[in-house]
Amino acid sequence: MRWKGRRESGNVEDRRGQGAPGGFGRGGFGGGPMRIPVGRGLGGGGLSGIIILVVLFFALRACGIDPMQVLTGEGPSGGTTTTQTQPGANDEMTQFVSVVLAETEDVWNGIFQSEGLQYQEPTMVIFNDGVRSACGFASAAAGPFYCPGDKKLYLDFGFFDQLERQFGASGDFAQAYVIAHEVGHHVQNLIGVLPRFNQMRQGMSQVEQNQMSIRVELQADCFAGIWAHYTDQKGLLEQGDIEEALNAANQIGDDTLQRRTQGYVVPDSFNHGTSEQRRTWFENGLRNGRLADCDTFNNPV
Repeated sequence: MRWKGRRESGNVEDRRGQGAPGGFGRGGFGGGPMRIPVGRGLGGGGLSGIIILVVLFFALRACGIDPMQVLTGEGPSGGTTTTQTQPGANDEMTQFVSVVLAETEDVWNGIFQSEGLQYQEPTMVIFNDGVRSACGFASAAAGPFYCPGDKKLYLDFGFFDQLERQFGASGDFAQAYVIAHEVGHHVQNLIGVLPRFNQMRQGMSQVEQNQMSIRVELQADCFAGIWAHYTDQKGLLEQGDIEEALNAANQIGDDTLQRRTQGYVVPDSFNHGTSEQRRTWFENGLRNGRLADCDTFNNPV
């Protein structure tokens, strides 16, 4: 990915070295990489509520306004942006993730603006060992996650090492895919998908929760694909970048992870989707960059 020299996001909070006092409580983050810690819902409703929200949001996109009209520049307004620095943001990895976050800001600001909506940019918190969020305490072992309660995504750089060494998913665009996936959860939070899911899961069995969680996760993968589509349109992708993202999606599929860790798969316990599903939905977003192609709630997954 051609990222050096590009705008860095001003929404990066560096908490490395701070630790988390008092150890970790219940957490509730679940197993496996990139499990989203879902907080308290913000309203009633059921599956139909999620479907209505998603369909309404997709209907806005159908108005015929091309997001590329506001994505042709360096920022959502088409103007030249300036580099912003953060305290402690003096290492290359911090610069890289700050640029990736900035690129997601440009894309989603543009898409929301084209629909007459306001995009609320999330904050990325960089941490190590453990971190406190509005969703509770989490150790680095929980992997990257998004917390709806404070609209922040949390990232320990050690996960990127794990992604390469343990999962066999190397490359800067594999890392960018991880960030874009978590930003996808933020988009879901803004359009109402996560609040509805958090509310309706209270009355679900574990198997039902897992099945709905898969649809949520696959939509975040699809949103990451939308980001990749417009990033490619801007000429930032290099040969092999898409393959890196697809390989990462493949390596962290529930079936692949379970075979690696326990030698067999238990489909009822899946909560992120199979490797094939994760690749497919990333490609769905990548193909045309259309929100309508990411409706995991009205289509078979």
